[in-house]
Amino acid sequence: MTRVTAQKGDPNWWRGAVIYQVYPRSFQDTTGDGIGDIRGITRRLPHIASLGVDAIWLSPFFTSPMADMGYDVSDYCNVDPMFGALADFDAMMAECERLGLKVIIDQVISHTSDRHPWFVESRSSRTNPRADWYVWAEPRPDGTAPNNWLSIFGGPGWEWDGVRKQYYMHNFLASQPDLNFHNPDVQDAVLGTVKFWLDRGVHGFRLDTVNYYFHDKQLRSNPPMVYDPDSTGLETDTNPYSMQNHLYDKSQPENIEFLKRLRSLLDDYDCRTTVGEVGDGDRSLTTLAIYTSGNDKLHMCYTFDLLSPRFTAEHIRSVVSKCQEIVTNGWVCWAFSNHDVVRHVSRFMETPEEREAIARLAISVLSSLRGSICLYQGEELGLPEAELSFEDLRDPYGIRFWPAFKGRDGCRTPMVWEAGKPLGGFSEGTKAWLPVPPEHIALSVDAQEADEGSVLHHYRRTLAFRKAHAALLDGDLTFLDTQADVLAFIREKGGERLLFVFNLTREAKDFPLTGAFADGQPTPMPGYNPAVEGKVVKLAPLDAFCARI
Repeated sequence: MTRVTAQKGDPNWWRGAVIYQVYPRSFQDTTGDGIGDIRGITRRLPHIASLGVDAIWLSPFFTSPMADMGYDVSDYCNVDPMFGALADFDAMMAECERLGLKVIIDQVISHTSDRHPWFVESRSSRTNPRADWYVWAEPRPDGTAPNNWLSIFGGPGWEWDGVRKQYYMHNFLASQPDLNFHNPDVQDAVLGTVKFWLDRGVHGFRLDTVNYYFHDKQLRSNPPMVYDPDSTGLETDTNPYSMQNHLYDKSQPENIEFLKRLRSLLDDYDCRTTVGEVGDGDRSLTTLAIYTSGNDKLHMCYTFDLLSPRFTAEHIRSVVSKCQEIVTNGWVCWAFSNHDVVRHVSRFMETPEEREAIARLAISVLSSLRGSICLYQGEELGLPEAELSFEDLRDPYGIRFWPAFKGRDGCRTPMVWEAGKPLGGFSEGTKAWLPVPPEHIALSVDAQEADEGSVLHHYRRTLAFRKAHAALLDGDLTFLDTQADVLAFIREKGGERLLFVFNLTREAKDFPLTGAFADGQPTPMPGYNPAVEGKVVKLAPLDAFCARI
């Protein structure tokens, strides 16, 4: 078989790429302060490269008051001292180049910190040069907010400012005011920050809340909506935000032209890419299709559709089929975990004993889908969600909605590297910014390195299998009409046709190799080789099968 790789200089390297997300606070601490840093990332890059991924995605490391763990930026063009300096970033880039890893950084441009110089100036008066750089509005005659828009993090989406005697809009914390993208000067300034990092050599951007950039100019109130709490892994029925149909506070049509401007800038550089985060409820795949169509906007997007609690053949088939129906000339990036949702082994497993089996099967399924994929640090170890006390929480979202919603800290605890060291080798200090769960330490990288049957080695073999088959990178995917609890599909490209069958249930299943599959040649996926009796594949619970047809 021919090994397929994304060659240097290939403008389409991102199609079918595997992207590894690093949450800098929790990856590796080199200073002993209990907080991860860029030098720590550089130190651990060989581990990432050993997985066989194509790129890393760095969550925010910019200057910030850290009210929302760096997603409240006060300087887009510098490294927060907590994480190091620009020289550390440049050294990390050099090491990534040596290891053959692309670098994608988190670009958080829908809002800034209230301590950003832009906002400090904007709120100082109604006549200053940046007075219209944020979304300001008059109160209603009774002093209440201009409309019913809500914050995802709880409460109204408006905050009163006593200096300007106006409200300003914030989709998240009150200390994260939304930029006014209807102002072309704002667009120019934001694109200038993007250019800064392009000139520094980054290969792309993960665009936080990419459909939140524009708001309805008329400030119309959102209508109510009945919400399905299982539709994503982020929004919950404990949050009133989910009770609105968000027609006017995000996903506005004006965003299309801005995305074209952004793409035009990236096209001035070689081999760059964008990954948009689309949170738009039931409209997410439609929004993704619009944002990635035509080769003049975003390269790819991901949604929260597979970040749900459901790991069933029916759910995966439904989401991917709908995506293929809607996203006809765009590109999707799939993931089961990230820094915003409960770790997927905890979402998917029915008993703790299933943890390893679920971890293996999940990456095998994800690696077989059409699209690029994102992995979140620690999932290659099969880490479960950490159980934290209220006193341990740092996430403002979890603190606000505790105990009905525990927030996102449970998936953000430090990476575990060495089982024999305090804090799992994450830090030489005495305490980490979030607790290191004792049950995680036994799953550390060095412990799994020594075990050829570990989840870590399964990830490496599975990603190598993916790269060894061109059909898995960007080939077609066709689902088979089979019983709802067995996931079966064909991946094909050129002369290669591969049949995949996944039993996501806790019962043994038979899959007949009849008709077009009668002469299929079993091509064992790493970790799976079910018996074939006659022309019937005997799938154990949480089992998988592959054949060349």
